[in-house]
Amino acid sequence: MRIIKKKKDISEFLEKIRSRQTDTGQSVENAVSKILMDVRKDGDDAVLKYTRRFDHKKARKLRLGASEITKLSDKADPKVVKALEFSAKRIRKFHKMQISSSWFFTEKEAILGQIIRPVGRVGVYVPGGKAAYPSTVLMNVIPAQIAGVKEIALCVPAPGGEINPYVMAAVKMLDVKEVYGIGGAQAIGALAYGTKSIKRVDKIVGPGNIYVATAKRMVFGSVDIDMIAGPSEILIIADQSADASFVASDLLSQAEHDELASSILVTNSRDLADRVSEEV
Repeated sequence: MRIIKKKKDISEFLEKIRSRQTDTGQSVENAVSKILMDVRKDGDDAVLKYTRRFDHKKARKLRLGASEITKLSDKADPKVVKALEFSAKRIRKFHKMQISSSWFFTEKEAILGQIIRPVGRVGVYVPGGKAAYPSTVLMNVIPAQIAGVKEIALCVPAPGGEINPYVMAAVKMLDVKEVYGIGGAQAIGALAYGTKSIKRVDKIVGPGNIYVATAKRMVFGSVDIDMIAGPSEILIIADQSADASFVASDLLSQAEHDELASSILVTNSRDLADRVSEEV
């Protein structure tokens, strides 16, 4: 962890943080635009082409079978799976409280109200390149299930042909049937436009790297998305009394996402800064 004290260095650092979005240049947009156009035009062939280029040279199919999901999930440590089950229970309990209902009333012979109904089909993107997030499966699939979404299609990249067993354990736990071993902008394009193998969705949710985020922004309108997410960031303000391990955990919760993530601690205690740095 870098500890910054001088006013000049702080100003330079803040300017660097502010320009994170713009520093990526036009190259990402150009690359994503080309991938999306290819997927829209050539469907499965384009998805496979880019999957072989970016993830797995020998990729031959898009969808994972039930036996593959089971085989992968069986590799997961039972203790971690138990933790995921505990987390799933809490997430389900929380989101059940958010359920809205339809309602109507009559005013001067006019019927007024609102209809609440789930979208028909949702695409869930789960990162799986530099890091894997079974939590993303739980946090996106469970609300869709509670809302009553009938069809959930899940995409997760398979770098080198490997998929994280804990992601698959979460998939199996929630009984997600439609799973594709694809990632990146090509997965977003497939979900947004549809291919012979992948039916288009009504909405795409889930985080990803800058290529995934850019792709989601570009397909918005053809399909709904959860949000346009920028690089992750967290700012913690703490004094000497703070628990260094808690601060470090919070910083790492965002730093793990990608190289553009920003985790900042503001403190008046050099001792705390040193202890947090050690914990990190």
